[in-house]
Amino acid sequence: MTLTDPLPAAEPLPLTTPSPAPHATASPTVRPYQHYVYAYPHKTAYRPLPPHQASLRDLWADEPKNALSLYFHIPFCEVRCGFCNLFTRIGAPDGLTTAYLDALERQAGAVREALGDGARFANAAFGGGTPTYLEAAELERLCDLAEQGLGADLTAIPLSVEASPATATADRLTVLAERGTTRLSLGVQSFLDSEARTAVRPQRRADVDAALARIRDAGIPVLNIDLIYGIEGQTEETWRRSLDAALAWRPEELYLYPLYVRPRTGLDRHRDPALDGAEWDGQRLRLYRHGRDHLLARGYEQVSMRMFRRADAPSTGGEDHACQTDGMVGLGCGARSYTSTLHYSFDYAVDMHRIRGIIDDYTARTADGFRHADFGWRTDAEEARRRHLLQSLLQAEGMAVADYRARFGTAPGDDFAAELDRFHSRGWLDESAAPKLLRLSPDGLAHSDALGPELFSTAVRDRMAAYEPK
Repeated sequence: MTLTDPLPAAEPLPLTTPSPAPHATASPTVRPYQHYVYAYPHKTAYRPLPPHQASLRDLWADEPKNALSLYFHIPFCEVRCGFCNLFTRIGAPDGLTTAYLDALERQAGAVREALGDGARFANAAFGGGTPTYLEAAELERLCDLAEQGLGADLTAIPLSVEASPATATADRLTVLAERGTTRLSLGVQSFLDSEARTAVRPQRRADVDAALARIRDAGIPVLNIDLIYGIEGQTEETWRRSLDAALAWRPEELYLYPLYVRPRTGLDRHRDPALDGAEWDGQRLRLYRHGRDHLLARGYEQVSMRMFRRADAPSTGGEDHACQTDGMVGLGCGARSYTSTLHYSFDYAVDMHRIRGIIDDYTARTADGFRHADFGWRTDAEEARRRHLLQSLLQAEGMAVADYRARFGTAPGDDFAAELDRFHSRGWLDESAAPKLLRLSPDGLAHSDALGPELFSTAVRDRMAAYEPK
C-alpha cells in the first residue's frame, strides 16, 4: 500500500519551504514538525501549462484507466477555523452552490469525453472545504454527477466524504448513506470547548456528540474522527480527555494531526513567537507519543504518523488502493489530477479574496474551458522513484524492496543512498525489517514531518521557493 493520507486535493501551504537536506553527519535533534507531506510535489511547485500542450484527451490517451480514483472538491465552509489555510471560502452567496454544481457538470462532461468509455473507478471521495455544506438535494446532484456524469458506481466502490459537526444533519447523512458512502470523516479537533475556542473553531461539545450520534444512526460503515494536538494550553490530561471522548464512539479510524500555524490564517494573525521554538516542538512530540500509545493500548493499529485504525474495523475494500499511484481524476476548482507524466490542477491561492476570484472564474467556464489542464508539474523517472519512496516510507508497514526493484529496476539504496544513510544515522529506520523491507522505526514515524521534506528533489525545492503566495 502506498496511499498516504486520503483526500489529496486541496492541501496546506507549508509554513516554510523545506530547507536543503543536511549532511549525514547532521545533529540528530532535527525539528520534528516542518511540513505535512501527503502529496508530492506540493501545488506551489506547479506552473502554468500552455493549453495546446495540456489537452485532457491527449494527457489521458495512453494512461491505464481501469482503476482510477475520483475526487470532487467542494470549496465551501460555514466557518474558517483559525488553523485552516485550505482552498475554501466562508459561505456561498445565493445561487453560488448551484452555479458551482453547474460548472462541475460541465467539467464532468469534458473529463468523461477525455477518458473515453473504458474508464473505470476503483474508489471515490468528496472533500473540500466541507462537502456537507451542500444541502441534501445538492448532495444528490453531486452523486448523480459522479454516477451519471462519469460512470462511477458509488454503491459498488468505496466512497469517503468529509463533514463538520454543524453540517452532519440527518437529511444529508441519509442521502450519503443511501448513495453508498462507506466512510464519513468528521473534523472535531477537540472535544473540549475551551480548546476548540483557542483553535478558533466555534463549536460546542453537545453539538459534536449529537452529530456523532446521527452518523452512527445513519449506518455508514466507517467513522473517522480528526483530532488536533498542540493547541495552546493543551496538556496530556486534556489531550487524553479528548481521545477518550472520541473512543467512546468506537470510531473505526482516528487521525491525530499536529497543529501548524500557517501564514494567512486566523491563528497566524495573533501568533505567539514561542510557537516557532523547541518548546512547542517538544509539546507536540510528547502529545503525539501519548496519543499514539493511548490508541495502541486500546486496540488500534498505527497506519501512518497520523492515521490509526481499529483492529476489528470492517474492510470497505479501499484500504489498499493507492490513489496517487493508479491515477487520480479530480473535479472542482481545488482538485488535483494525476497521470503518469503530469500532475495538474487549477490555480492555487490561500488569500480569501484570491480564492473567491478563482471560484468565480471556475463557475464562469464553458465546457471547452475544461478540456485542458491549467497548472501542473511534469514528472520524470527520477521524480517517480522519489515520490514512490516518499509515499511508501511514510506508511507504518513500510515498503518491500523487491516491489521497488520490480517497478523501477533498481534498489532504493542505489537511488537514495545519502538520504537513507542519514535516516539510518538518526535511528529513523527499523533495522529488524532489513534487507527485505524498508520501514520506519517508531521514532522515524514520529518524525515523518521532518523526513518527508528531506526527500524533496532540488527541482521541487527551487519551484516551491520561487512560488509567490497569492
